[in-house]
Amino acid sequence: MSDSIKPDDFDAIIHERVRLSIVSALAVTSELSFGELKKMLSLTDGNLSAHARTLDEAGYIVIEKTFRGRRPHTTMRLTAKGRKAFGRYVEILRKVVDQGEDADS
Repeated sequence: MSDSIKPDDFDAIIHERVRLSIVSALAVTSELSFGELKKMLSLTDGNLSAHARTLDEAGYIVIEKTFRGRRPHTTMRLTAKGRKAFGRYVEILRKVVDQGEDADS
């Protein structure tokens, strides 16, 4: 079957659960602050930083560091490449679900 899904079809960068959570959260908004993502996903500073760095290095997100007054303010947003990769990831998940539903019919 030409439409079969292989494990390598899943984007390994997005597939990790924390990174998938970050990308999913960013997919439905223009940007989120570091604090918003940290609270939303119940992550530590280090955990969010490490996974955000991986996504940034892959070109999937942009991390912007600015100041609000004297306080640092970090925001993240999906890039076009990240949005496309996430769309492909969701498309593959849909194919897996559809194949499962077809098998039950």
